[in-house]
Amino acid sequence: MSKVIDEVLAANAQYSASFGEKSNLALPPARRFAVLTCMDARLDPAKFAGLSVGDAHVIRNAGGRASDDAIRSLVISYKLLGTAEFFVIHHTDCGMEFFTNEVMRGLLSSSLETAALGPKGFYDVGKGPGSRAGEFIEFLTIADQKQAVIDDVVRIRTHPLVPRSIPIYGYVYDVKSGKLNEVEGAAKAGAAG
Repeated sequence: MSKVIDEVLAANAQYSASFGEKSNLALPPARRFAVLTCMDARLDPAKFAGLSVGDAHVIRNAGGRASDDAIRSLVISYKLLGTAEFFVIHHTDCGMEFFTNEVMRGLLSSSLETAALGPKGFYDVGKGPGSRAGEFIEFLTIADQKQAVIDDVVRIRTHPLVPRSIPIYGYVYDVKSGKLNEVEGAAKAGAAG
């Protein structure tokens, strides 16, 4: 086994030993909201949003983007589990700002090994073979962080499976200060109607 798996399993043994009343939590989130945010390891939604176990749904993906799968999760969240508000939270210094679809596709076609990030962006350091399968994926990269938040709020707001009664908020989390900054225009775009 790897060192990482040993650490994870040891941490889980300690956590489960004192699990206690968490076994009685209800399936729906107690505070009735969902957060769509980035998978970046520097973000801890429980801490920056003041969440306890069982409070909210947290949906994470690269960039915190309103992908088809993220919207699927939001629809399940409100339709079956009663959430009534959504937050879209991107962040500063996001890796999704450092490449384009074309760059990612080129890297994947060259090699499947991990790329490196330099002053001019990501570059390939691996050896082939690669795969052209990336040509069929929309990576939802970010050219303008604030505009991406508004775009994601609008995509959720206008989705035919999302009711107009759910307000959708848009923020950018600052990785240097821990502060949530509201994106101008996002509240209007995501207003309940």
